[in-house]
Amino acid sequence: MFSLFNKSFEGAQAAISLCAICVSLLITMPVAAIDSYILVPENILDTDQGTLIEGKSVAVVDGIIVGVDSEDALLLRFKEAQRIDLAGATLMPGLIDAHSHVLLHPYNETGWNDQVLKQTWAERALRAGNHLEATLMAGFTSLRDLGSEGAGYTDVGVRKALEKDVINGPRLIVAGRAIVATGSYGPKGFNPSHDIHLGAEEADGADLVRVVRDQIGNGADFIKFYGDYRWGRDGEARPTFSLGEMKMMVETAASSGRPTVAHASTDEAMRRATMAGVQSIEHGDGGSLETFKLMAERGVIFCPTIAAGDAISQYRGWNKSTDPEPARIVAKRASLKRAIEAGVTICNGSDVGVFPHGDNARELEMLVDYGLTNAGALKAATITGAALMGKADTLGQVNEGYLADMIAVEGNPLENLAALRKVGFVMKAGKIYKNGH
Repeated sequence: MFSLFNKSFEGAQAAISLCAICVSLLITMPVAAIDSYILVPENILDTDQGTLIEGKSVAVVDGIIVGVDSEDALLLRFKEAQRIDLAGATLMPGLIDAHSHVLLHPYNETGWNDQVLKQTWAERALRAGNHLEATLMAGFTSLRDLGSEGAGYTDVGVRKALEKDVINGPRLIVAGRAIVATGSYGPKGFNPSHDIHLGAEEADGADLVRVVRDQIGNGADFIKFYGDYRWGRDGEARPTFSLGEMKMMVETAASSGRPTVAHASTDEAMRRATMAGVQSIEHGDGGSLETFKLMAERGVIFCPTIAAGDAISQYRGWNKSTDPEPARIVAKRASLKRAIEAGVTICNGSDVGVFPHGDNARELEMLVDYGLTNAGALKAATITGAALMGKADTLGQVNEGYLADMIAVEGNPLENLAALRKVGFVMKAGKIYKNGH
């Protein structure tokens, strides 16, 4: 018996010794052994200060930025890292589009009604894979998707496919079905005897608590509701949910640690949503200076979605080169001017899907055309977008400890945003998806 015990003890000692050797090897192993790179650009864009940093390189290990220093200093620390030459390029954080619809494609190809009513969810999911690939290649490494538009929780499935590397695309957070007041949303204009499949989930009053919880249970990363819609007597946008109903949704979502965002274009719906405590307001065409000031005071982010209205106006016949701006465009310019005057935080959210995926930079260009500086637009598409993604401390900047989501562009985007159309390098979570430099 004692002999058997002694042998068992000796075996345990051997196992412990083997573990100690393994730990020792791990400790002494070069830190650059796992997916490690040193990126050597011409400059690095500081999105917080709106400046370029010269003479610095970036070390990436296992998907994390682990150093921003001179190339020589990083090569000493990370001897086995692969050097990526980005000569002549500006390295910057991956861009963020905070209002996308990956399950939609341009309305001049297929109208919204037909996409919702006639296209299968399988077709829409397959299209989404192409959309996401195009978006990533254009330098957008994160998306906040604002509703499946009638495709149930297909957006949740697409997000899971991305997480499993089944498809390539940006980081993705999704709203799921979204919530609308009964009778307010489309598709509309059909025989009432038919049960028409809607583009979002209807709910009212106390039932909103159940619906919010159900959407969360089905995988929504945040809750989106439509604070107004085109259900007025003459088809004009009018508020839908009461302030009490909005608060009910916001509070229920907040109990799960999730934010709530509001589609709102009328001033009253924007005011109610702000008072209810939403994280962001989408569109905001009719916002008054007073309401924008209220948003600024309460820290509500404004997502103007300029590019979508611009695209729709052109689909309807507006020739930007020769025609005067239609009322919709004039109103949007005025709303952004009021938002800037009020000091509200503005994000980059394009409503892409209305226009082609991969053309997301269109919104940044229009933000500048409508009054932001280049630095302001870039901050909207990085630091502010990171806050909306729930990753304010890990996305949107090229800093040590941040996630390695970076792109390299030809030229200086602080001087000319056209540089964003010349993306030669794309990295997401430390994996290189594009390297044309």
